[in-house]
Amino acid sequence: MIFIRGGVGFSGARVQFLFADHTLDTDRRELRRSGAAIAVEPQVFDLLTYLVQNRERVVSKDDLFASVWGGRIVADSTLASRINAARKAIGDSGGEQRLIRTIARKGIRFVGEVQFRPESDVPAYGAAAPQPGTRERQCGLPTGRRSPCCPSPT
Repeated sequence: MIFIRGGVGFSGARVQFLFADHTLDTDRRELRRSGAAIAVEPQVFDLLTYLVQNRERVVSKDDLFASVWGGRIVADSTLASRINAARKAIGDSGGEQRLIRTIARKGIRFVGEVQFRPESDVPAYGAAAPQPGTRERQCGLPTGRRSPCCPSPT
C-alpha cells in the first residue's frame, strides 16, 4: 500500500501526479486541469490522492475508511458521494469510468495512465507546464519495485 501523505514519493522526494490533462500536487494540495485550479473538498482530495497512489490495485471500502477517514466507518452514501465528487473533479463519471473504475463487490481503482514529476521539476505558480515526455517520469510499479524511471532511494 502506498499512501503518500504530504506528497512524499518513492524516494522521499515530493512529486506531482499527472494524468489526462490534470495535475495532482499533493504538497500544495491542489488539483489542476490544464493549469486551472479545481476546487475540491479535503476528503475528496485525499480520496483521489489515495486512489492515484494505489492505482496498481483495487482499493476496498475498508482501505478508504482507514486512510481517508482515519478508521471511522461512514455511511455508504457518504463514500459514494465523495467518489462521485472525485470523478466529477477529474471530468469522469460513474457511467464512463475512464479514470476511476468501480469493481463490483471489490472496490474501486484508478485506471488512468499516471506520470509523476519530482519536486525539482515542478514549475512555479503560473509557469507553463513542460511538454509531455520532456522531463516527466512514468511509474506504475508497486511499492518496493523500481525501474529506470523511478528515482533511486537516497
